[in-house]
Amino acid sequence: MTKSRKARAVGFNHVALEVGDIDAALEFYGDLFEFTVRRRSDTAAFIDLGDQFINFSKGRRQGPDDNRHVGLVVDDKAAVERQLKELGIAILPGRFLDFLDPWGNRIEIVGYPDIQFTKAAHVLRGMGLEGLKKTQKALDELAEKGMAPT
Repeated sequence: MTKSRKARAVGFNHVALEVGDIDAALEFYGDLFEFTVRRRSDTAAFIDLGDQFINFSKGRRQGPDDNRHVGLVVDDKAAVERQLKELGIAILPGRFLDFLDPWGNRIEIVGYPDIQFTKAAHVLRGMGLEGLKKTQKALDELAEKGMAPT
């Protein structure tokens, strides 16, 4: 019997977060981040993250997340930390910059320069982030996998 080829997972197109109210979610996340609303309805909203997006979906019913989380990549992690403090949003204990949104979704903030996740140059340019650079540690991680930028 011939074994069929498996598809390879290559990344994420989007993440869906369940929220209690679409307008409140757009306001909450709009207080933290700059984004463009791609489209919205009474039960869903889609915000662009360059070539990816977040889908806010009305209907969260479970309790707050403990370990399950979404790692959201930002251009300026320190700016998010300042904004969280300014807005009185509790930063969760631990070595990461994590917080809970009003519906219990745990969000981890990750700085683009510090990780191997990479946007294509044309996507960064389209986002107005063409000067965003990686740290040497992140470049070394990419090089170890044969993925260093040329």
